[in-house]
Amino acid sequence: MTPQRFLIRNGLRLAVYGQGGDGPALVFQHGLCGDARQIAEAMQGLGRQSWHGLECAGHGASEMGAPSIAGFAEDVAALIETLPAPVVLGGISMGAAIASRIAVIRPELVRALVLVRPAWVANDAPANMAPNAEVGALLAQHPADTARAIFAQSATAQRLAREAPDNLASLMGFFARAPQADTARLLTAISADGPGIAEADLRGLSLPALICSTSQDAIHPVPYAQALAALIPQARLVDMPAKGRDKPAHLAALAAAMTQFLKEI
Repeated sequence: MTPQRFLIRNGLRLAVYGQGGDGPALVFQHGLCGDARQIAEAMQGLGRQSWHGLECAGHGASEMGAPSIAGFAEDVAALIETLPAPVVLGGISMGAAIASRIAVIRPELVRALVLVRPAWVANDAPANMAPNAEVGALLAQHPADTARAIFAQSATAQRLAREAPDNLASLMGFFARAPQADTARLLTAISADGPGIAEADLRGLSLPALICSTSQDAIHPVPYAQALAALIPQARLVDMPAKGRDKPAHLAALAAAMTQFLKEI
């Protein structure tokens, strides 16, 4: 994909993508070690809905910086400030954590939330992120092929092969991601991080929220989505088909839920 433009933040060029069209202003963010292709895939079922997304530092065409969810959130907030705000703000996994933080810290920028397969509620370093940290540590210590072979024989990989094969496929893909040092740094830093907000902050949100969960996903546990839906007063929880079992059905369910939500807000 070709960036629509670049946002300069703290001396870094950050790639911005998007599509003009109809509907409320929508900003949607990728997950950890993802890029604009993940955003575009999530948006593909929304027809002429306009959208924007930022590749966070160290992702896609954006230059590497010091990785943190708070820092990424500041960059996304800067993007929103260039758009007609407030916006509908959403994201997948890490993108959902970024969106939650901005809704709490900068409520004037956000009119509604879309949290897809959240990997955090409020706490730092949740246990579900341990496989990402494990891969990051291996990449920091070994050549990629050696790191991949070690991880493939690990208890974590064997557990995920049984319980969440789609998670395992994503983790194995990190061993081919370049630059290796940046991938290791992102995985270890973000897995130990969090949105930097409290559950009380989520209870205090006064905006509609769509929260999308899926089964067979150990890194994005259904109980986290349920917890967010219970904490955010105007939240709606939607269960989608498992991405690893039927990706087209998963994406279709996401598009249907988002289309209905965007019509109603």
